[in-house]
Amino acid sequence: MLTEYGTKHAVHVITNHFGDLVAKVCECLLRKGPLTRQNVKRYTELSDEQVKNALLVLIQQNCVQAFTTEQPDGFADGPKANTQYVVLFDNILHRVRFAKFLTILSQEFDQQCVELVQGLLEHGRLTLKQMFDRAKSSEKEGNLVDLDSLRETLVKLVTAHYVERCPASEPLLMPISEEEGPARKKGSKSAKKIGEPETIEQQVVEAALPMEAMRFSVVTNVESDVGEKEKNSNNVTPGEKRKHDVLELDECGVADEQSVVYRANFEGFIRRLRHKGCIDHVRAHLDDGAANVLSAMLQATSSAEKKVKTKNSVPLSLSSIYEEVIKSEAGRNMTLDHVRASLVQLGELSFVDASSDSYSIDFEKIIEIAQNEEVESVVSKRYGRDAYRIFRLLSKSGRLLETDKISDTTFVEKKDAPKILYKLWKDGYLLME
Repeated sequence: MLTEYGTKHAVHVITNHFGDLVAKVCECLLRKGPLTRQNVKRYTELSDEQVKNALLVLIQQNCVQAFTTEQPDGFADGPKANTQYVVLFDNILHRVRFAKFLTILSQEFDQQCVELVQGLLEHGRLTLKQMFDRAKSSEKEGNLVDLDSLRETLVKLVTAHYVERCPASEPLLMPISEEEGPARKKGSKSAKKIGEPETIEQQVVEAALPMEAMRFSVVTNVESDVGEKEKNSNNVTPGEKRKHDVLELDECGVADEQSVVYRANFEGFIRRLRHKGCIDHVRAHLDDGAANVLSAMLQATSSAEKKVKTKNSVPLSLSSIYEEVIKSEAGRNMTLDHVRASLVQLGELSFVDASSDSYSIDFEKIIEIAQNEEVESVVSKRYGRDAYRIFRLLSKSGRLLETDKISDTTFVEKKDAPKILYKLWKDGYLLME
């Protein structure tokens, strides 16, 4: 469930980017949950046209996903389709990270790749033709853009999983039957074991995503196919041609490259930021050698990560890790013994799990420590060193402690400890019983 702070921040982001009207519709969906367009209109007291346009903007910018549910209508006609809209909260938060996404891209790809993704981040969703038109309108003298080079750029970004095909516009969300049991609560062990989506938002996102092979693929037209289509289309009227194309698409299941819509894959960028954060954290705590080894392990196992919040990487043997390490310029100076020593260092801090001559990265441990240190830094800057020691003690102990015990352990004056604890509790850093 979203917190009040999370809701306010999301509304603030949407207001800054798209104005008050769109933000009002977004806030309604954030607070009320999935709604039909009619209900959004009722709650916001906006006109149908205003609601429609606001939803179109939010969908275009990947902040809202439409989905369909089937409801029995009590007649012989069968169930009735009902379109609802759900906010993609994480995608709204990603909007403030766009600058970081482009920085990552500029470090790995050329300027044309950066500009293509910049267009996708700005416009939300684009076809190849729209990307080409945008590139042509902003091309500089002596730097001409052609469709083939743009297509190659798109292929590179899709292959790297920084760009993906857009999801289904209105996926059908199947209701949970009584045989499957009641809906599992968010964070329940049964839901985690089975691996089912925990929220309606996650269920809708999962239902809308195309298959992996289709999600990260680029459709290219064969010249002969294009010529054949043009030849066949000469004998039909424009209206009939559109119907013919739609029928052909439905029957064959193959889309023309101009009709396929692409968007930036936020998961790919967040995964890359996550990896970068892990490497930087290890470098700060250990040394460049350990960071190089971790970087090599991430490079070797990244393709196997199906979710952004993966707890552990797939295991690798020492020889596989060394083979990956020496691929980089920084790792070519490392010997096998050096790599083995770095793995021991990583294991001592529980950053890497070793078992049966194989090693896997413990993402959860690295990120947990990094997050704790970040919060400790904030507490230190905001409340002082005494508050930092108190917060660190409670964070490390992971249990409730009495005020006197806290004061004695952290060497904070007993008269000052309650005041500091109250400030931290009031601002939501501590729990009190």
